Amino acid sequence: MVQSLIEDLYLRDKLYVFRDRKEAGTILARKLLKYKGTDGLVLGIPSGGVPVAAELAKALSLPVELVILRKIQIPHNTEAGFGAVAPDYKVLINEDLLSMLNLSQKDVEHQIQLTIDTIKKRNDLLRKGLPFPSVKNKIVIIVDDGLASGYTMLSAVEFLRRHEPKKIVVAVPTGSKRTVDFILPNVDELICLNIRSGFTFAVADAYENWYDLTDNDVISILQEFNHNSSDK
Repeated sequence: MVQSLIEDLYLRDKLYVFRDRKEAGTILARKLLKYKGTDGLVLGIPSGGVPVAAELAKALSLPVELVILRKIQIPHNTEAGFGAVAPDYKVLINEDLLSMLNLSQKDVEHQIQLTIDTIKKRNDLLRKGLPFPSVKNKIVIIVDDGLASGYTMLSAVEFLRRHEPKKIVVAVPTGSKRTVDFILPNVDELICLNIRSGFTFAVADAYENWYDLTDNDVISILQEFNHNSSDK
């Protein structure tokens, strides 16, 4: 596999480079114009990846879908995770981090089960429980609002790989240099506009207007996208 990395060198190591996720999606689309009108499918990771994905899909005249997966949260620290669970419930563990957490096997299994339960609920709410669409021999563009540890994205990539697409593209507005290097060997192409090095990294630091999205926000973004698409 020949990997390709596309970034915006002007944005390297800069903070607050996007007004919000919608603007980031619009700018990101400019690096993906070769996929406009192809048989590609844009896959947004809820919640934060959905407004980015919707703007990107709109600009590229491609359909948008959700790939619902979730990090396995560390007990008493919902912002961090020690792995991720894919839409088909396959578990990916960050073994290096887990070895430092001093969690019992029972704790680990409990957190994994909570993650699976959340994925099931969100699939029922956001995708009406529908089966995942066929991506066999298609170009898939996986979109999130940023790459932090990368385990959620890697879980998405491995899930899609099991469905035999023609090409896997990861497109994110911002990402840690360490995580970009971690993900790149696993995909055909990675577009990350704002790559940042340094010891600490927060996705939020790329955005002037950062906020958490609810499931209702995700539903309304998808409804607006589908309404606008049907008007064309």
